[in-house]
Amino acid sequence: MTVITPTDTENAAAQAAAPQDFEVRPFDAPVGAEVIGLDIAKPINAADFARLHRAHLDHHVVVFRDQRVSPDDHVAFSRRFGPLQIHVLHQFQLQGHPEVLIVSNIKENGEPIGLGDAGVYWHSDLSYKETPSLGSLLHAQELPSEGGDTLFADQHLAWETLSPALQQRILPLKAEHSYLAKYEELRAKNPWRPKLSQQQVDQVAPAVHPIVRTHPETGRKALFVSEHFTTRIVGLPQDESDALLAELFAHSVQPAFVYRHEWKPHDLVFWDNRSLMHLAAGTPDHLRRKLFRTTIEGDRVF
Repeated sequence: MTVITPTDTENAAAQAAAPQDFEVRPFDAPVGAEVIGLDIAKPINAADFARLHRAHLDHHVVVFRDQRVSPDDHVAFSRRFGPLQIHVLHQFQLQGHPEVLIVSNIKENGEPIGLGDAGVYWHSDLSYKETPSLGSLLHAQELPSEGGDTLFADQHLAWETLSPALQQRILPLKAEHSYLAKYEELRAKNPWRPKLSQQQVDQVAPAVHPIVRTHPETGRKALFVSEHFTTRIVGLPQDESDALLAELFAHSVQPAFVYRHEWKPHDLVFWDNRSLMHLAAGTPDHLRRKLFRTTIEGDRVF
């Protein structure tokens, strides 16, 4: 997978920037906060960036309101948090910006312009990679008049509310994550989802990660399995693995752990894939929806 890193010029400009006057407002929800008054198109100095970084670690999903910014601005801001990863579905890259994935149900000339069924199952982005995503930034371009919400579930809370006995049982276990786990099932429902080439299949070989991960920056533990990508628990018989995963899947997305994001025009939503899972609630087929996504590379899971 190609990885794109910040440039020295971008970093130097940011260090010399004037401060911006913005506010971080936590949501009345298990996770999440909004940032009011920040313009990510302007350079962000070290002190302001440290505030944003802290908000992201504390709240796990941060909504930057009213970001009327270009893809270049979106990419440059994303790079401040780390190298960017290129999604395997190159068919849906934004022209001129390979690091931007188009998430959209819109079709032009009978062909989809983006990935229209992204997020139909609970998941953490790129958990099927050896170095899964640190976080993703999704920028609203065109929103439907109804539907299109995104749900986020706190996996730290999911871990912390397990019984001590179940915590001890799963702590040493590892599970396999595969991008292909539900791919053909999704293609059967959505024929416009592209058939993968052998080269693309080779890019998404399964990865094995601990079921309980440790956040590399905060040290907090979180569940790290998902109905979309987790296929089996290593070392367990299949029936036992299936039963335990089903129990964990159901537990991990209880309403008490979930923030439901109702999109507003020009929202830029940045979530921590090390702390959360997310789900697309769905959009009526006749209503247009288009968003641009960047994905930041994370660390090996431990």
